[in-house]
Amino acid sequence: MNIARPKILVVDDTHANLVAMRRLLANCGADLLEASSGNEALTLCLDHEFALILLDVNMPDMDGYEVASLMGESGQLHETPIIFVTAAYADDIHRLKGYRFGAVDYIAKPVNDTILQSKVRVFLELYEARAQLRATLSELSERNHQLGIEMAERERAEAAIRHQATHDMLTGLPNRVLFHDRLRTAMQRAPRHGSAFALVLLDIDGFKGVNDQHGHPAGDDLLRAIAGRLNAALRASDTVARLGGDEFALVLEDVSDVDGLLHRCRELGGELAAPYPLEGRRGPFIAQVSASQGIALWAGDARNDEDLIQAADRALYKAKEDGKNRCVMAP
Repeated sequence: MNIARPKILVVDDTHANLVAMRRLLANCGADLLEASSGNEALTLCLDHEFALILLDVNMPDMDGYEVASLMGESGQLHETPIIFVTAAYADDIHRLKGYRFGAVDYIAKPVNDTILQSKVRVFLELYEARAQLRATLSELSERNHQLGIEMAERERAEAAIRHQATHDMLTGLPNRVLFHDRLRTAMQRAPRHGSAFALVLLDIDGFKGVNDQHGHPAGDDLLRAIAGRLNAALRASDTVARLGGDEFALVLEDVSDVDGLLHRCRELGGELAAPYPLEGRRGPFIAQVSASQGIALWAGDARNDEDLIQAADRALYKAKEDGKNRCVMAP
């Protein structure tokens, strides 16, 4: 911890007094700066931080009280200790006046070497203690700031790991793990809210042909595009997940009737059947695929999540068996 060498300002309009102070404080452990007038002292105080100011009271133009008063009005100087050096030390009225203007002590002229050096040493020790405290607090603040950065970075890393554990790397959709969690949550919530929800299992018809003919990168782009259309078509309360390959699952909340549910799923099928402009290994092409959907409605009966998934899966198998590109409700 590096602490700058302290500085003492000696203010006196008599050159002989400045020389005497210089000799007395030569080995005090501080750098001495000198001013022969109040204006010069104030100017030096703008450029330096002083551990102590030894201020002569009786000076022409601006006396020590005026200088001390102006220093006290400055935010950067009001904590700097001032010792008045004066021949009027024995005068209580002058002493009280000095304390009122911010003096912390008096030294009488002629200056006693031992008293001066002793008092200066005390104030230098106080200054160094304050400087060490400031440096320690600054270092602590920097460490706290760095710790905050490290904690935020760790939280971001942990959030990224949690996201990776529950989301599909290719599409960014919830993966199978998060899908099962959302499905179980929907099953717990629906009875409390008195509403039904639907599970939709969805396969992309024709995906394998795109993947085989135009390459896996084109197939990946197609899956990302499909994921984007699914996200855009669903409400914030719904869930769309990628289970793997070209298989997707939807949890549609607040389903009021079967006809409305089938209408939504058919509209979604129409969105997915729209052309996809893509880039393949032989250049740009238009992919044309469709979706087969198996739908299972949950309205508060006793089936568990696996029963619901199997019901939707059987309906999906029926949709593909009946010619694909269609929606089939589980009985």
